[in-house]
This record gives sequence, structure tokens and C-alpha cells, in this order.
Amino acid sequence: MRRQIERKAYERRLIAGAEVPRVQESSSAGIFKDPYFLDFLGLRDGDDEADLEFFQRRLRRLVAIELKLGRFKAAHKGQMELYLRWLDKFERQSGEESPIGLILCAESSHEQVELLQMHKDGITVAEYWTELPPKAELERQLRVALAEARERLQRRRIS
Repeated sequence: MRRQIERKAYERRLIAGAEVPRVQESSSAGIFKDPYFLDFLGLRDGDDEADLEFFQRRLRRLVAIELKLGRFKAAHKGQMELYLRWLDKFERQSGEESPIGLILCAESSHEQVELLQMHKDGITVAEYWTELPPKAELERQLRVALAEARERLQRRRIS
């Protein structure tokens, strides 16, 4: 509990939940969050992506997780599509849903992700943090996220 409080888990969850709306297929909606806090990895400047890749199995589907050290690039989509097709062809077992992918980047581009329509391919992009931003920045992000959430609620009431 202390660790969650120290890491500002509640505030980060509010920020993540109220950020830019993401269009996702119902098959992967609610599975991934954004951002992820990866302080436990102990990332340093000299680390290599290959040292940090990991993979998770069984939510009645395979989930490929790709960790990128830098900013999201459109080429990451093609790489993840290749992974997902390979998993679908060689690793998927009967009764499992199609594989889905999560690309974790130090910085994502919501506009690029939206234009690439990655949700149609079962791919989600999320940011990760290796340390918390300063308190003032967290507070600013929380205010922005709450304002955006209120605006979305207001639009729903109007339509």
C-alpha cells in the first residue's frame, strides 16, 4: 500500500483513464492501460531493447508485448503485425482468440496511432514511465485529464 501511495498509483490511473480517447475493438478494450510505470525494470541509458522484451500467455489468447526505448514509430506497427501473424500461425491453440499486441514506448503519438488504425489489427500503443514526473507535472496532467473527461461527458449529454 505504501509503495502504491509513494508511486502515486491512484493519480496515474486517473490520468491514464481520462487521457485522449482511444478507439479500440471490443476484443482488446479494457485489457491494456496507458501509461505503464516500469520503475521495477531499472532502465538505464545504455540498455538495449532486446534485453527488455517480454511476452505473456493465456487470457484465452496470446499477448505480444514489445518494449521500445524511444518514441513510437510507424515501423513498430509492421514489426508487431509480423509477431502477431507468426503467433497466430505457429503458437495459437484451438479455442484461443486471435493474438493481440501491446507496444510500450517512452513516448507515443496518439495522432499517428489513430491514423494507422492500429486497433483494427489488435495492436495497442501505450507509454511507459521509468520514474514519476515532478508533482507539479502530475497535477497539471490530472487537471487536463479531468477537463477532457468533463468535456466528453458534456458532449455525450448533448448528443
